[in-house]
Amino acid sequence: MLQTIEIPIWLFALILLFAAVTFASHFLFPSVRWYFRRRLERAVKKLNERLTRPIEPFKLARRYDMIQRIIYDPEVTKAIVDYAAEHNVPENVGFEKARSYAREIVPSFSAFTYFGFGIRIARWLTNALYDVRTGRDHDERLGSLPKDATVIFIMNHRSNMDYLLVTYLAAQASALSYAVGEWARVWPLTRLIKSLGAYFIRRKSRGALYRKVLARYVQMATDGGVTQAVFPEGGLTLDGKLRPPKMGLLTYVLDAYEPEGRDILFVPVAINYDRVLEDRVLIAADQRGDRRFGGKVTVVFKFVIRKLWQRLTGRFLRFGKAAVVFGEPISINSYGAKPDPERLATDLMHEISSIMPVLEVPLMCRVVLEADKPMSADAMLSEIRSMAIQCTGKVPQADSDGFGAMVEQARLHLEHRKIIQSGAQGWTLNEDERHVARFYANSISHFFPENAASAK
Repeated sequence: MLQTIEIPIWLFALILLFAAVTFASHFLFPSVRWYFRRRLERAVKKLNERLTRPIEPFKLARRYDMIQRIIYDPEVTKAIVDYAAEHNVPENVGFEKARSYAREIVPSFSAFTYFGFGIRIARWLTNALYDVRTGRDHDERLGSLPKDATVIFIMNHRSNMDYLLVTYLAAQASALSYAVGEWARVWPLTRLIKSLGAYFIRRKSRGALYRKVLARYVQMATDGGVTQAVFPEGGLTLDGKLRPPKMGLLTYVLDAYEPEGRDILFVPVAINYDRVLEDRVLIAADQRGDRRFGGKVTVVFKFVIRKLWQRLTGRFLRFGKAAVVFGEPISINSYGAKPDPERLATDLMHEISSIMPVLEVPLMCRVVLEADKPMSADAMLSEIRSMAIQCTGKVPQADSDGFGAMVEQARLHLEHRKIIQSGAQGWTLNEDERHVARFYANSISHFFPENAASAK
């Protein structure tokens, strides 16, 4: 029993390594996890005291537990059996397929990442690039949302900046859970976006099993009171106009609606910009008739370096205004016991179009597109003011002297981008940039008489 045994150094080192890993996994790691979990719970408790809508326990649940809950859901289990029968494979193969879908969809929300990192980045970047505007009753409207209802922000989709812009403006309310497409499933965005609470959607997937897993996650999140943000258009607008709504996520939400259960409030959100960062990429896709955006990392890198250099040399011109308007909440209870998804989607898109911010750059683009001769600065201001009056209440300070300064800023912005040009007789549209001017004018075209019938 007390004899000496000789073993090689490498084997002794391996034994020590296994012993250290075993000790850490059984004694050290659980204690460390418990310590940080307690600290996180205290931090979230303090955070919830200043949020108008506290973070729901569903959002803070462990990702592993949520995946298990989804794949063992009775409806998902039935879909697994149907999948196995349809594809003539064992049920455990369908079970693993459902698990892979759940792992892809379910986020791993981190309150620290969202409020300690995400909100700060969103605030800094949006204010660095834009003059951010919102409605005068923005704070009151978000603060008055009932805490016992599930809130879903329904937004038009003009730019990938929409995520940052609305995240920043809704930071006082709660953490938003976005539905994002395949563009975000690239390294290193995947882990970051999941930690911010977003869940991925395969836009082109038509498999019944995938749809059932996605539907059950959305329904569980809605029943759990998670504040969500959805783009019903299903993708970015290519021509500047609002796109017809898609029924997918709204149908999932309504399928699990119980009249005696938790109320669901849909908050329409309208977003507009003086400049969309990816406007030329979107216009090019529209002209080709596809949705392949073909963005290159090198192009983005050169753009960022150029803007940083302009900022360092004092020549940087911000991209104008970015405006967000939050509309009146629409309660699902007002649609009866079995709400019609198409009617709800139509009403939401109509509300978004009616509260769309009308900015000076889209107005000026519309003016120069309609002009049949060069316009002086005074004539242009008069025409823009006339158009603004047709959108009463949509343009801040439209009847004051401040409006002239905003129009001048818009003209400087369009001249800097070479969309309009000055000549001996006045201002004219640069014909080479007509498609860009049309893109911005389309964002407000539904406000004017000749477009009223088609918009309706």
